[in-house]
Amino acid sequence: MKKLIDSNHEELFRGTLRAYRAALEAMGNSGVQACPPIGTKLQLGLWNLQSQLADEATPGRVRETETQVEAELHQWGEQSADYYRRKTEEFKEIMMIMARAAEAVGDRDLRYSKQFTEFTSRLQTLASMDDLTKIRDSLVSSANELQAGVNQMAQDGEQVLARMRGELRQYQTKLEEAERLASVDSLTGLENRRRLEAVLELRVARRQAFSVLIFDLNGFKQVNDTYGHVAGDDVLKQFATELRGSFRAMDDVGRWGGDEFIVVVDCGLADACQHVDRVRKWVFGDYTVRGGGPPRKLPVSASVGVAAWREGETIAQMVARADAEMYKDKKAAGRSAIPA
Repeated sequence: MKKLIDSNHEELFRGTLRAYRAALEAMGNSGVQACPPIGTKLQLGLWNLQSQLADEATPGRVRETETQVEAELHQWGEQSADYYRRKTEEFKEIMMIMARAAEAVGDRDLRYSKQFTEFTSRLQTLASMDDLTKIRDSLVSSANELQAGVNQMAQDGEQVLARMRGELRQYQTKLEEAERLASVDSLTGLENRRRLEAVLELRVARRQAFSVLIFDLNGFKQVNDTYGHVAGDDVLKQFATELRGSFRAMDDVGRWGGDEFIVVVDCGLADACQHVDRVRKWVFGDYTVRGGGPPRKLPVSASVGVAAWREGETIAQMVARADAEMYKDKKAAGRSAIPA
C-alpha cells in the first residue's frame, strides 16, 4: 500500500511539474505578444527557470522558483509600463504632425472654396448678359482662372504631402537614433552595460562557447585627482577607441562602468588569452592626454581578467570569475597608479 501511495505522489508531482513548466512557457509567450520589445527578456528568464526545473526537479526547487517568477513578472510589468508611457508620447507627436498637415489642407481648401464661390457668382452674372462677345471673353478668362486654380490646388497638395513625408521621416530618424543611443555609452561610443547584459544573456541561452575579457584601467583615479576629470574622460575615450579597433566587428566591446571595460568573444579560453596578448601589445602604451592644461603623455594600461563560460553557469557567476582574475592580475603586478 505504501509503495502505491508513493508512486501516486510521484506521478502527481510530475504532472504538476509539467503543468507548471507549461504555465511558465505560456507566460513567456504572452509577455512577448503583449509587449514584444520587453517580452523577449521575460520569455528568456522564464525559459531559464524551466531549464533549471528540468535539471533539478524537486518540490523544494519548485517552491524556490516562486520568488524568481514573481521578480521576473514584476520587472516585466514595470518595464512594459515605462515602454508604453514612452510610446504614448511618441503617438501624441505623430498626431500633432497629422493635425498640422490636416490644418494646412483645411486652410488651402478654404482659400480655394472662396475662389470657386466667386467663380460661380461670375457665371451667374454672365447668364444675365446679352452681349455674346463679352460672354465669350469672360468665359475664356474665367476658364483660365479656374484651370490655374485647379493646378495650384494640385501643387499645394503635393507640397503638403511632401512636407508631411519629410516630418515623418525626421520622426522615424529620431526614433531610430533614440533606440541606438539606448544601447550606447554616451562618453566612449561603445556598447553600454545594458546592451552587454543582453548580449551575454543571448549567448547563455544559445549555450554556445564564449569568453569574457574584463579590463580595469590602472591608476585611473590618480589621473582624475591629478589632472582633472576632463583628462580622465580623454583617457577613457582614447582607450575605448583603441580597444574597439583591436577586436573584430563581430565581437562585443563595451564599457561596463567607470574605468572598467568588457569584451565578449565567441571562443574558448586559449583564444581569449591570445586576444589579451594582442591588447597588451597594441592598446597599452603612452597616450597624449588633453584637458586641464597642456597636452601630456601618460602611460595607460589595464589589469585583465578572462573567463570562459561553463555549462550551467549564470552571467553573474561568470563575470565574477573574470573580475576575480582581474584583481589577481592587478595585485600580482602591484598596479595602483599611473605615474605622473
